[in-house]
Amino acid sequence: MKQTGLFALACILAVVYMFPFVLIVLNSFKSRLNVVANPLGLPKSFSFDNYSGAFKTMSFGTAVVNSLTVTVVSIVLIIVFSSMLAYFLVRWNWKINNFILLMMVCAMIIPFQALMIPFVSIYGKLGVLNSKWALSYFYLGFGLSMATFMYHGFIKGVPLELEEAARIDGASKYRVFWKVVFPLLMPITTTIAILDVLWIWNDFLLPSLILTDKDARTLPLSTFYFFGQYTSDYGSAMAALVLSIVPIIVFYLLMQKHVIKGVMDGAVK
Repeated sequence: MKQTGLFALACILAVVYMFPFVLIVLNSFKSRLNVVANPLGLPKSFSFDNYSGAFKTMSFGTAVVNSLTVTVVSIVLIIVFSSMLAYFLVRWNWKINNFILLMMVCAMIIPFQALMIPFVSIYGKLGVLNSKWALSYFYLGFGLSMATFMYHGFIKGVPLELEEAARIDGASKYRVFWKVVFPLLMPITTTIAILDVLWIWNDFLLPSLILTDKDARTLPLSTFYFFGQYTSDYGSAMAALVLSIVPIIVFYLLMQKHVIKGVMDGAVK
């Protein structure tokens, strides 16, 4: 009886979570007037005109390349710098290391919304806005603390004897890290990469503050411009949303087992 109740609750939650996505897909096949008149109903006819129009209006190919570039560069930077920093904080027993880790944990508590006004003001005066590379640099800054914290706990479980053996064989500190330690961090590295991909790919607020050039817009920014001050093309906007989220959904479905494995391995460590 208990299992039946839990199964029923799981089904209800699944319906609740899936309902917004299903609603977006259904409305993506409707005309603008049909969306406004009957947003919860089925389309009168399934037409792909919204998708073809959205593909052209949002410059889908350019937006995908921009999102992919920002995401890949940001993930590589976060993984490289956070793993090296975490390794330093764990293996070098300096008194200041605990303070650095504490400050990074405190930094995770501060919401970005509290920083965005001075953030845009300072970097705007420096003239580094409206650049995909600057955006990747900012993602490094905002993603470094969490990734370092996750690596820190995982590196503690790496046997120190492996590093000592490599150093006896003549390996330098950098070679020990990249050839011995870093390969052992693959489970947590995969988890961090997937979580940050979901965050960066879907992020709207930070790119909206940094990128103003049309050719530099990411996918979330491209979908926003279907909503004007006096009118909104809801059908095309829904189609644009579907085009934007399908790649990341496919990516997550392919990689979700690695997320679960990474979290479990981290817990064991």
